[in-house]
Amino acid sequence: MAKTRQQKQEQVAKLTEKLGRAKAVVFADYKGLNMKQLSDLRDKLREVNGEFTITKNTLLERALPSTNLEGPTATLFAYDDEISPIKILVKALKDVALGKVKSGIMGKDILDEAIILQLATLPTKNELRAKTVGVLITPLQGMVGVLQGNLRNLVYALNQIKLQRGGV
Repeated sequence: MAKTRQQKQEQVAKLTEKLGRAKAVVFADYKGLNMKQLSDLRDKLREVNGEFTITKNTLLERALPSTNLEGPTATLFAYDDEISPIKILVKALKDVALGKVKSGIMGKDILDEAIILQLATLPTKNELRAKTVGVLITPLQGMVGVLQGNLRNLVYALNQIKLQRGGV
């Protein structure tokens, strides 16, 4: 059943709203993925506040006039973390050896396939936070070790003095 003009306008308005909220958008060829694979991918992306929708190219071009997409297109919207959803999408497409990323947008920058694949190798925000905490805590752990060593040596010295004076 064909969509009415009103339905198409509503869909373009929704796409425009999603494009405005998203920190990163990636367009991908999903050809060959079955419904289970698409559903699993959508579930994984929801966990990191991402959304994966299949959209007609003509509607995408109305919502985002600078796009020039060919063939079946699915759109990834990354709302919080820009990198995590991209990593999940690239890994899922690589695992099933079907589909590929076409292009994308991050902020005001247009991304090509090579840049998106490069972004997928970057650590996520949580991984970067963990590394930062590790870098900050290492000197503190060293200082605690040094201070504990001095206390340990003091206890050993006092124990030796006690033994020399005939204490048990």
